Amino acid sequence: MKLYFSPGACSLAAHIVIEEAGIPYTLERVDLASHKTEHGEDYTKINPKGYVPALALDNGELLSEVAVVLQYISDQRKDRHLMAEAGSLQRYRQMEWLSFISTELHKQFSPLFRPDTPDAVKQQQLKLLGRRFDYVSETLRRHPYLAGAEFTAPDAYLFTVLNWPDYVKVDMTAWPGLGEYRARIASRPAVQRALKSEGLLK
Repeated sequence: MKLYFSPGACSLAAHIVIEEAGIPYTLERVDLASHKTEHGEDYTKINPKGYVPALALDNGELLSEVAVVLQYISDQRKDRHLMAEAGSLQRYRQMEWLSFISTELHKQFSPLFRPDTPDAVKQQQLKLLGRRFDYVSETLRRHPYLAGAEFTAPDAYLFTVLNWPDYVKVDMTAWPGLGEYRARIASRPAVQRALKSEGLLK
């Protein structure tokens, strides 16, 4: 399979999970401004949505949307326990986290990345994110990872999103637990490999 990615974007979550799963894969970098792949292809002809991640399967199919890609990769190596068994309550809890991260954290960062967003809107977004960070912090006080005692795919997604405050200058000192969590995830060998591969870690 081939993972289309852009360094540090939400595709990093898929990159981490595919490393954690130990599945053979190739990478193709996408310039999201020009919509060109590193080989000069028009990315919109590969994925008409125009954003990452996209996962090209060996049968020629293409999967997109990070929450779906994470689950697909995880299900290829059930022995790694990156997602619980389909149909189990634990699986639904993990899907609940994927949905929360996607809608309540990931998408709330979008206005902060746009230079033309009015300051008033940015302040509103920061307040909203603060409430979401409070909720996540409370969860991580009860156990080291989102779904309990072990790392799972939602942790790869949350870790990715928690890197973004560095880029948009969000002060995270009010949530020291999130900083500890981020450092804990960053120390994992699979995460280190993904970060180095994307040029995010020397």
